[in-house]
Amino acid sequence: MQQAVTVPSAREGPEIGRRMNAAEDDQPVECPVGDADGHRRRLPLTEIVRRAASQFAELVGREPEGVSGVRRSEDGWSALIDVVELDRIPASTSVMATFRVDLDEHGDLVSYERLRRYHRGATDPL
Repeated sequence: MQQAVTVPSAREGPEIGRRMNAAEDDQPVECPVGDADGHRRRLPLTEIVRRAASQFAELVGREPEGVSGVRRSEDGWSALIDVVELDRIPASTSVMATFRVDLDEHGDLVSYERLRRYHRGATDPL
């Protein structure tokens, strides 16, 4: 059974997301970011990662292959997102890129930059 993942959409605002799986594409799901009094609550790390990947994909038009790192910063969060920049056959020769994506404390994307490019089959030196 495939598990549904809620991905917030910038067009829909922070309170509404999209349920992403083969059976239930684009069904709205509540993603509350505040309590009953309107105070903002701290977002869980999983939600920060979802927001980083979703907003980055919407901005640059590339779907992330994965998130290889995330950490808290002074002003919010910083995530490392891996994407395919040039799809090749065989897939091990595809050109990948790692981007650093910075989000504020509310989970909104504020900046991004490409840190490196590499072939999918390449590994870092030990």
